[in-house]
Amino acid sequence: MGYFRELPDIYYPSPLSNKISSGDLIVVKNIFRRGKLYDYLSDNATLFNKYIIEDGDRPDTVAQYLYGSSRYDFVVVLIAGITNITQQWPVQDYQIYDIALEKYKTEAKLNETHHFETLEIKDSSGHQILPPNLIVDEEFKIDGTSVRFGTNKFTLVSQSGNIQLDDKSEYTAKVDNIARPVSNLEYEIAENEKLRKIDVLREGYLQVFLNDLRDVTRYDKSSNYITSSLSQADVDLVT
Repeated sequence: MGYFRELPDIYYPSPLSNKISSGDLIVVKNIFRRGKLYDYLSDNATLFNKYIIEDGDRPDTVAQYLYGSSRYDFVVVLIAGITNITQQWPVQDYQIYDIALEKYKTEAKLNETHHFETLEIKDSSGHQILPPNLIVDEEFKIDGTSVRFGTNKFTLVSQSGNIQLDDKSEYTAKVDNIARPVSNLEYEIAENEKLRKIDVLREGYLQVFLNDLRDVTRYDKSSNYITSSLSQADVDLVT
């Protein structure tokens, strides 16, 4: 990943077994400089576009598509705010079942209910009484007493069609199906789909971003300064 070429170096006390003394130093990449870069990104949200990661995409293929070169894969990862690529990049569709099965151990548990998600309910005037997709448990219920006074009716809005609810003092997920069960497998699929939506840098700002990246990660002059891209660790703090 080209990102590490952009990070400055630092002389660091050698952890190698063949070192001669505690004063031996090696040159390593200073990954802690990335904190300054995150501060920079958070102040420039207008430079981004929304992007949907397609099945099978990798950071390098996305970079090739967006910027014409796979070497800018680190730009894709940084802008997306990804710090753990194995956990924050979506897996391919065919992998989800096996990953979920490893997590939940048995097929039976894959089909167990992970949680419930509310369905939308509106009154006869079209006012929303219950918003959809709220995460609840099977004991969830809403007050229906307002239905008993007057002619107002509640309607359950679903993909299969609208269903008018009977007048009741309360409606529950367990009895009235105002919330649908989501299985463990469905949950894992949905979580993977969420990872597909990322921010990407607009192509016209790529060179500006690269220049600024080098600027915000370089060293300022200090007692440990050697060059703008090389510093020396404080030995007393790391030994």
